[in-house]
Amino acid sequence: MSHTTVDHHSALIYTMVLISASDREMRDAELRRIGDIVRRLPVFNDFDENDLPDVARQCAAMLSGKDGLAMVLTVIEQALPKSLRETAYALAWEIAIVDTPVGREEKRLIDLIGEKLGLSHLVTAAIGHACRARHKSA
Repeated sequence: MSHTTVDHHSALIYTMVLISASDREMRDAELRRIGDIVRRLPVFNDFDENDLPDVARQCAAMLSGKDGLAMVLTVIEQALPKSLRETAYALAWEIAIVDTPVGREEKRLIDLIGEKLGLSHLVTAAIGHACRARHKSA
């Protein structure tokens, strides 16, 4: 399996696209959330948001190929420095939480991302809990 090399911005976007596509349908609300995150988070300050559609399409194309999921996960893992792996995991939750409740497929994929990025169970549990708490409605 050959791997594409991407930068950390693309890897973070791939993570969000991966979660959005996990239920085979990328909803407008999820796409809006991805755009909002790219515009607002400091990690994307030096990313040209006009490139977002192209990066998302590249990820979708890779996903649709042979061993797409495994390939995208490996690309994400290889592109992200250790300092951004928890960020990627948190972004996965940010997109998954758009669909409340979070579906089984999305949760399974989030768990897989945490494993692939080498995050401890304690860290993944804390990030998931914090994200769910932030998005709770009364």
